[in-house]
Amino acid sequence: MDNLKLNAWQRRRLRRQLKDTRDARLYRRTLAILEVDRGRSVHDVASSLDVQPRTIYYWIEVYLRGHDPAALADADRPGRPSLWAEGLGRRLRAAMALSPQGLGYPSVDWTVPLLGDYLGDRGGGRPSDDTIRRGLRRLGYVWKRPRYVLEPDPELVKKKAHPPHDRATAAPDRPPGRGRDRPSALPATAGRLGA
Repeated sequence: MDNLKLNAWQRRRLRRQLKDTRDARLYRRTLAILEVDRGRSVHDVASSLDVQPRTIYYWIEVYLRGHDPAALADADRPGRPSLWAEGLGRRLRAAMALSPQGLGYPSVDWTVPLLGDYLGDRGGGRPSDDTIRRGLRRLGYVWKRPRYVLEPDPELVKKKAHPPHDRATAAPDRPPGRGRDRPSALPATAGRLGA
């Protein structure tokens, strides 16, 4: 199987898939098929893609079943079952209606870790923080940063600086001009005293 020979149409379809795909796994599998077709050994391709040679053989086998590039794509996987059950949703809604202080927690508002501890203590296992955040989002809750508001200062009026004088009554600043930048005229008697 080291000398895979594809026709021009098959190569063109694989190259188009290589160009169009956004899935990294599909890209690697398509690239592996094209590299083996180009003449590289399976062991060289496997070491360059950091996989085992048997993986490359498996990809080639999957492709050769129908010569369909889409066969290299991942099938849907079931994944881990969700911990979000209807009972958990009801418990979360009920917890949000209560005050954590009333339940003995040293906090005024609920936090995600605190909700996790509360729900974990009530049975059914402790859900992850991300599960709680998704559940809160489903229930329509939005997280906002708390804002601390201080009482107004009764001494604030005494601490303020005096207001500036009313500048509207002051004479406007006039630039120096002809006759304006000379000293004022001295009375005649003052002029004789100086002499």
